[in-house]
Amino acid sequence: MDHFSCKNTNKMTRTHVVVGSRPCCFFCAMEEKDPCVRKAWLELSLRDMHMTRDDTELALTLSFIWRYAMADPENPELPTLGVFECMTRLMKKGLEDVEWVMTGQNVYVPYYAAHIIGSYTMKNPEFAAEAVESGVIAPLLELMRGKMSWVEQRVVVRALGHLASYETTFEAVAAYENEVVRLAMEIATTCVDVVYEEFVSVQEKEGRLRYHSDLLTRGLGGLEMEDRKAEEWASQLQCWSLHLLNCFAYKQRCISLICNKTFLKELSQMWGGLVNHTSPAGIGLVRILCYSKQGRRHVSGSREMILSLCNLSRSSDDWQYMGIDCLLLLLKDQETRYKVLEMSLFYLVDLVELKALNVRPNLGDRITKVLLMHYHTKKGCVYSHKAQKALKELWRNKVERRKRERKCMSKNQELLTETSVVVNLIKQQANQFLCVGDIEGAIKCYNEAIGLCPLKLRRKRMILYSERGECYLLLGDVDAAISDCTRALCLSEPVNSHGKSLWTRSRAYDIKALSRESLMDCIMFVNGRCFRGNIPYHAAQMICKQMEATWLFEEARTSKLRRMMHKEKYHLTGLSTITEEPGKKKEGMMVQRKKLDPLD
Repeated sequence: MDHFSCKNTNKMTRTHVVVGSRPCCFFCAMEEKDPCVRKAWLELSLRDMHMTRDDTELALTLSFIWRYAMADPENPELPTLGVFECMTRLMKKGLEDVEWVMTGQNVYVPYYAAHIIGSYTMKNPEFAAEAVESGVIAPLLELMRGKMSWVEQRVVVRALGHLASYETTFEAVAAYENEVVRLAMEIATTCVDVVYEEFVSVQEKEGRLRYHSDLLTRGLGGLEMEDRKAEEWASQLQCWSLHLLNCFAYKQRCISLICNKTFLKELSQMWGGLVNHTSPAGIGLVRILCYSKQGRRHVSGSREMILSLCNLSRSSDDWQYMGIDCLLLLLKDQETRYKVLEMSLFYLVDLVELKALNVRPNLGDRITKVLLMHYHTKKGCVYSHKAQKALKELWRNKVERRKRERKCMSKNQELLTETSVVVNLIKQQANQFLCVGDIEGAIKCYNEAIGLCPLKLRRKRMILYSERGECYLLLGDVDAAISDCTRALCLSEPVNSHGKSLWTRSRAYDIKALSRESLMDCIMFVNGRCFRGNIPYHAAQMICKQMEATWLFEEARTSKLRRMMHKEKYHLTGLSTITEEPGKKKEGMMVQRKKLDPLD
C-alpha cells in the first residue's frame, strides 16, 4: 500500500491493521499521532520491510530513514524498534538475491542500509552494541569485500569504523581482524584509482552507472558536478578506511601488518585535501603508529614517510602540528632517534622560535629540548659533521644567546633601544644594495642584522628573515629561502600569518614541485590579505596551477594516459612489423598480440 492510499484510509481501518494484518506504509506510521499506534506500526513496518514488493517505495523509505537518522542520530525510537535487524535482513537479501537487487530501485537498498547503520552508531555506543547483536558485521564485511561497488564500500567502512571505535563493540569487529585490516589497507591504497577508472574517466553520461550518478548528485547537475562529488566521496572512502585502521593501531593490533613498507610509502602521500579538509587522513594514522614502539621502528625505516613528515612540519597545513608531533616522538626514542635526526634536524631547526601551535604552548622550546638531547654526551659522536655544526649553532643561538640577552637587556632598556637602531640602519643598507641589484651584499647585511637583533624583538626578526628569504629565492637558493620564510612565519603573530613570507615560500615550494605545500601557503596568503574579492592575478595563477597538480585523481589520470600511450606504441610497433616484413605477417601479428595482452 503506498502513502497516498494509506492517507485515504479511515481511522477505524488503520486501527484494525495494527491489531490484525499488515501495517500501513512507513510514512503513515511516522505521521501517526497516537504513540502506541505509531510504535506498533513502525515495529511491524521494520519487521516486514524486506518483503516489500514496491522497489520505489522501499528505496524512498530507506532514504527517509537515513535522513531521519542523520538529523537526530541519538534518537532511540527506531533503534529500539528493530531498525538494525531490518537493515541486516535487507543487506543479506541484496547480497544473496542478485536478481532482486538488480530489479528497479532495489540497487539502492544495500547502500542505504549500511549508511543507516553508520549514522545511528556514529555517536552512541549503546546503539553500536545493538547493531552488533543484530548481526550487522557479517553483511557489512561482505560488502567491504567488494561484492557490489566502491559506493557501498564507502558507507561500509564508515559504519565499521564507528563500531570499531567503541570499547564495547571493538572485539566484535576484531573477530575478523586480519581480513578487515587487509581490506582497509587495500581500499585506502586503490580506491582513488578505482573511482577514477570506473567513474570519473567515463566521460559519457550513459557509460556511468545510473544509480551511482543519482546517489552522488541526487539527479541534479551534469558530469562536472558528478566529478566533483566523486572526488569528495573517493577522499572520504580513503579517509574512513584509514580511520578504521586507526582503531586497530590505537589498540596496538596488527601494527606489523599496517606497517608494510609499500603501504607506508603510499600512506605518506594520502591527504584529505581541500575536498575533505576536516580529516587528518594519512598523518592521523602515522601519529597513532608513532605512539607505539613497534610503530616507531617501522615508520623510522621509511625514508618517504620521514620526508613527508618533514615537509608537513614546515607547511601552513592545518595538520602541521601532527607532523611535528610525529618527528618529536621519533626523536625521543633512542632506537629511532639516529635514524631520523640527520634528515629532520634541518627542518625542525627552523621551528625553534615557535611560541604556540594548536594549543601546544612553548612548542619551539620543546623542539629545542628534543633536538639537543645528549648534545654534551658521548652519544653526540654518532652525528655527521653537518648535523654537529647545526646543533652547535642551535645551542649557541637558542640557549647561550638567550641567557646572555636576558642578563644584559632585561635591566638595560637603553641597550635594547640602541641595538634596535643599529639593526634598522643595517637593514636600510641592505635595501640600498637591493636597489642596485647587489643581492649578495644585501644578504650579508641581513646576516649581520639577524645576528645583532635581540630575540625579544620578534617582529623585527620576522621581517629580516622574510627579506633574506626573498633574496635567497632571487639567487635560486630555494632551500635557504624556504628555511628563512619558515623562521619568519614562526615569529609572526599568529603563526603562519605573514603574507610576504607565505608568498615567497609558496613560490619556492613550487620550484621544488611540492605542490601541496605551495597550495596551502598561497591560500593562506590570499586569505590573510584584504583583497576584497579581487585576488591578484599571480596568486590566482598559482592556486590554479597547484590545484591541478594536487587534484585527487591526477596520478590516476597520468597513469591511465601513460598506459594508453604504451598501448598505442606497441600497437604501432606490431603494425609496422606487418607492413615492413610482409613475408613474416604471421610473426608480426604474434608480436603485436604478445605486447597488447599484458596491458589489456
